Amino acid sequence: MRKNIWAALLISACTQIGAYAQNFDDFFINKTLRVDYLFNGNAQKQEISLDELVSLPGWAGRRNFLDKLPLEGNGQITMKDKASGKVIYRTSFSSLFQEWVSEEEASRVTRGFENTFLLPYPKQPATVTIELKNVYHQACASLTHEINPDDILIHQRGTTHITPHRYLLQNGTPEKCIDLAIMAEGYTEDEMETFYKDAQTACEAIFAHEPFKHLKERFNVVAVATPSHDSGVSIPRKGEWKNTAVSSHFDTFYSDRYLTTRSVKAMHNWLAGIPYEHIIILANTDTYGGGGIYNSYLLTTAHHPMFKPVVVHELGHSFGGLGDEYAYDTAPSPQYPYSVEPWEPNITTLVDFESKWKDMLPAQTPVPTPAETDPNTIYTKVGVYEGGGYTLKGIYRPTTECRMKINEAPRFCPVCERSLEKTIHFYTD
Repeated sequence: MRKNIWAALLISACTQIGAYAQNFDDFFINKTLRVDYLFNGNAQKQEISLDELVSLPGWAGRRNFLDKLPLEGNGQITMKDKASGKVIYRTSFSSLFQEWVSEEEASRVTRGFENTFLLPYPKQPATVTIELKNVYHQACASLTHEINPDDILIHQRGTTHITPHRYLLQNGTPEKCIDLAIMAEGYTEDEMETFYKDAQTACEAIFAHEPFKHLKERFNVVAVATPSHDSGVSIPRKGEWKNTAVSSHFDTFYSDRYLTTRSVKAMHNWLAGIPYEHIIILANTDTYGGGGIYNSYLLTTAHHPMFKPVVVHELGHSFGGLGDEYAYDTAPSPQYPYSVEPWEPNITTLVDFESKWKDMLPAQTPVPTPAETDPNTIYTKVGVYEGGGYTLKGIYRPTTECRMKINEAPRFCPVCERSLEKTIHFYTD
């Protein structure tokens, strides 16, 4: 299987390098442009508003494949050089707002959600276009705005009052490595040593899994001691509301275990001045829950017995763009219409299975594939197993069990591993 993975990566890398002719230093300086947006709307109509531009010291993101996308995502950002019209940077993302739009509440309420993205800082005036897509992968909202890099109202952050932090893993400079920031949520000043221990546990759990394990040298991990006034996090169904660093709470969309935050700007303000690309937030509670949003953040609880598998699962979402492989309803999921192929690499409706893991199927594999019962192969035998993306019918996953399906799984399946490995190489080659 490893040979197949590397063959696919080599083909992909050669294709990208052949098309790549852009030098980071031609268009950017070693700074970060943080762009804060508001996503507004309801189930019928969505809009995007520009909130604030922020300048941060240093650029921790990729310096190659700048005009390529790692994955399609539910939204995309494109930066163009204003003078030439050349695409100089692209990235993709998902958002809590886009999940909410598919909820019943969105049919009768209009809301706004904070969203923040990190872009390389342009040398010359540029235009940025941000686009949201609906579940049919059609554009449903977009905004184009100009960036004047000399604008005096671009807020300068990260040069003073840096949040205390401690490196847990440091393998190179930010430009050479993927920088993961682990933040404290619901830890008071007196509980920071507990946080650092919890962050170390999370770090060890992540790098016990492939492909993170054998590509560990491509990562830096920093634990950021973001203090909260109160210990613990908010649990609305119990009437418990806490004053915490990023105001997270359970019961997102009225789901008991869905733990998220809408205070995205606060999160990024805490991190200003520390190199980071991907955000892990540890909540100081033993209540079960979590959430991970692609290229945004993940949140998980640090003192539940399932802490270690959950933080790895949620990183699969937030870093790797992997979809949930579990299913609990025969009804179609509002997030995954059967008529379109999900962009997540580890689930399929078979509309465009060629783009997924068809090349990894053993010969004569039946579709759908009967569930494996052998404990030696339930995590590794690749097939097309019905059930995934929250629905029991019409959506398929690669193996019977996987870290993206159950907490008891000791590993990601081969398809998820291949996708994660490709993503790591995309950011670091």
